[in-house]
Amino acid sequence: MNRLLIPVALSLSLITGCAVNPVTGKKELSLVSEAQEMEIGRKNYAPLRQSQGGDYVVDKKLTAYVSEIGQKLAAVSDRKLPYEFKVLNNSVPNAWALPGGKISINRGLLTELGSEAELAAVLGHEITHAAAKHTASSMSRGMLIQGAVMATVIGTQGKDYAQIAQLGAGLGSQLITKKYGRDAERESDYYGMKYMSKAGYDPQGAIELQRTFVRLSEGKNQDWLSGLFASHPPSRERVDNNIKTAAKLPKGGIAGKDRFKTRTAHIKRTKPAYEAYEEGRKALQKGNLKKARTLVGKALRLEPKEGHFHALLGDIEEKRKHPAIAKQHYNKAIKLNDGFFYYYLKRGLVNEKLKNADAAKLDLERSIQLLPTANAYNSLGNLAQAAGNLKSAKSYYRKAASKDTTEGKAAYSALMALDLSENPQNYIKLRTGLDNKGRVKAELYNPTPRDVKSIVIAIHFRDANGQIRKLKRVYKPVLPSGKKRIIDLGVKNIPKAQLSKAKFGIIGARLAK
Repeated sequence: MNRLLIPVALSLSLITGCAVNPVTGKKELSLVSEAQEMEIGRKNYAPLRQSQGGDYVVDKKLTAYVSEIGQKLAAVSDRKLPYEFKVLNNSVPNAWALPGGKISINRGLLTELGSEAELAAVLGHEITHAAAKHTASSMSRGMLIQGAVMATVIGTQGKDYAQIAQLGAGLGSQLITKKYGRDAERESDYYGMKYMSKAGYDPQGAIELQRTFVRLSEGKNQDWLSGLFASHPPSRERVDNNIKTAAKLPKGGIAGKDRFKTRTAHIKRTKPAYEAYEEGRKALQKGNLKKARTLVGKALRLEPKEGHFHALLGDIEEKRKHPAIAKQHYNKAIKLNDGFFYYYLKRGLVNEKLKNADAAKLDLERSIQLLPTANAYNSLGNLAQAAGNLKSAKSYYRKAASKDTTEGKAAYSALMALDLSENPQNYIKLRTGLDNKGRVKAELYNPTPRDVKSIVIAIHFRDANGQIRKLKRVYKPVLPSGKKRIIDLGVKNIPKAQLSKAKFGIIGARLAK
């Protein structure tokens, strides 16, 4: 942790101390203000949804339906927040809540539910996590305080886009994958059921939901283990607790099986299409293009309006080195859904290959607006460099280079080629000291991915006679990537009192061919 955060955190605790949990009425440590909660949710909600597959838009009425149920529950909750509810285009069964009431449920979880009451149980549970400040409380305990209000570099949690080096939704990713404590889960089950009952739903839906979750967890289904169960572990204890809670609540209420069946008919009918798509992506990753093409063809016959499927066709054609054909498929994906970063990113990359620089720049910039990625910044750097705009190129490369991926390393290498001569001290590390004979030695370290040579070291010091001396030493041999070298600077008899005041710096270096 940055040492500067420690006194800040301590002073915050003195200022804010304990706050009352708006759901339970208990006093709890709170270092995250309500304004910070709202800001964290607002800033992370959109990029996090992008990184999880984007919003599901094929059946827009489905999101309206889920939002209707969510707002109905939110209206009877113990804390008024700017609640939002979205359905994500992701087959992994999962649901999550960000601070400030920003809630999402995956298409893959909706296909496994059997009634509106079960949906209400899921949403009521997530509403409680937001209303009771469970995530903010975990941050206050120090679990996530480092970097808590800034975006960081992440790798996606969504299966389909794991190869994309993403930037900008790091905190959100940490928040939704953090395993909730048992007390937080108990509270969310209990108060979520109370909200269900107040909103007119049958609390038996929560019992059936937990029974289903326990059965699925015992089956070791990998999608469930990596999705909902990673942050919301089910247990027989939770089933028993729900039974006890239901006994204290009014009997009966809305089950909504028929209505739920009608509203979710489309995603359940097209579930095999997404299963074929998932298998198609796996086949593509293994290099089996023929199988991938067959599977995505099956997916499109079942659901022709899904942009992800057309984008997969584009990925296949790109792999076959047919960028013009790939572009046609990305065009179709964007026509079906103009709000997902991946389609613009991939079209921008093929436009770059096709030498359509202006079109590539527009697509890549649009993809960054939706979700910043190292891939997009690296390509924008290439375009700027080709156009002779070296200042912009370096700016793009710096943003991409912060990610330790193939694209990030390529950007760092390109940045070095442009910037090493001007700012060698940013790339080559220097440490100095005296050996046992009183001679000044320097340790040169090259942490970069490129070999360098002709390293120039500037030396400013006051000698034993009190005279200021300015020297330069050049290390001409190649210093390979990741290697260190200790060299004699040819300086001796510097008084120890003056050594601490001496100045040593890297002022020149060149890339080795």
